Amino acid sequence: MRTALCAIAMIGLGLSKMTAADSIETAESLVSRSKIWFTTDVGSKDMKAGPAGAGAFAPGTTLTCDYVDKKLSGASPKFACRLPDGDELKVKYGGANGEVYGEVAASRLLWALGFSADHMYSVRVICRGCPPEIGGILRPNNDRIVDPAVVERKLSGTELLDRWSWTQLDGVDEAAGGGTRAERDALKLLAVMLQHTDTKPRQQRLQCLDEPAGKETRCATPVMMLNDVGLTFGVANRFNTQPRASMHLTEWARVPVWKDATSCIGNLAGSITGTLRYPVISEAGRQFLATLLLQLSDAQLHDMFAAARVHLRPRDPSSGRSGFPDPGEWAAAFKQKRAEIVDRQCPA
Repeated sequence: MRTALCAIAMIGLGLSKMTAADSIETAESLVSRSKIWFTTDVGSKDMKAGPAGAGAFAPGTTLTCDYVDKKLSGASPKFACRLPDGDELKVKYGGANGEVYGEVAASRLLWALGFSADHMYSVRVICRGCPPEIGGILRPNNDRIVDPAVVERKLSGTELLDRWSWTQLDGVDEAAGGGTRAERDALKLLAVMLQHTDTKPRQQRLQCLDEPAGKETRCATPVMMLNDVGLTFGVANRFNTQPRASMHLTEWARVPVWKDATSCIGNLAGSITGTLRYPVISEAGRQFLATLLLQLSDAQLHDMFAAARVHLRPRDPSSGRSGFPDPGEWAAAFKQKRAEIVDRQCPA
């Protein structure tokens, strides 16, 4: 991986980091030729196991690691932990933290459909040296069992830009080698379906999926990817407030995909810091996403929600009397939203 010598480029709603190798190309040029979607066999994806390969964890794996005292960005409960081989992990945790469930389900869905996101795995963590505020179950040797928890594996490749705004998707140009309008609109509509509320620029990054030959060689395959999709499967709100924003079955099931009965405006209010709000979706984009969603089997949908351990999350997390759904109940709500997308007709 290239050394990350940094230049500064203005892009979107803030300053974004570029590597020295890519400072030979403007941020606008990188965006224009970025990929959004990759051809994939949707029906073959193992939604329970998730992405395989180096760094993957089987569902329910128990990890023993040493607490690392460092500050991590973001508002949700998380900590750094180091495995015996020196591999450092970011752990999100807590039964009341909707991101523990939402980020697994959302990242699995993006992966299965051919869009790019970091990979998330549900695990059980035995943390050595974790401070009391982490909670969990204290063992006699002062280790703490932290469960439920999820760990993140970054998408392979090299970071080119550390953020981008959803408004910049319209700068992607098929003629320059980038994604198509159908792919752009399909990703926007998928974000609406998920009620992806936290779309501030630093929740996305631009990644290089190939390894350039040298410092003066530009990236051949830049991709616009998502790096935090935890506030999903709820309802978008102004301040990204949990529990409404994340893995809230009662809220998610009743919010429509479309803003009204006839238009093709996605029903996503977004947040005060978000950069995607009420996107207008083309017919090409609607058809593109509908075709992908229809390739998901009932078994895959069940496994996606089972991998996210939705049985640990109340239907309405603010009400202790709402009960706990099974994966099939979540899958039924998903299929209803899929039908809303499939059945709509949009202007070209």
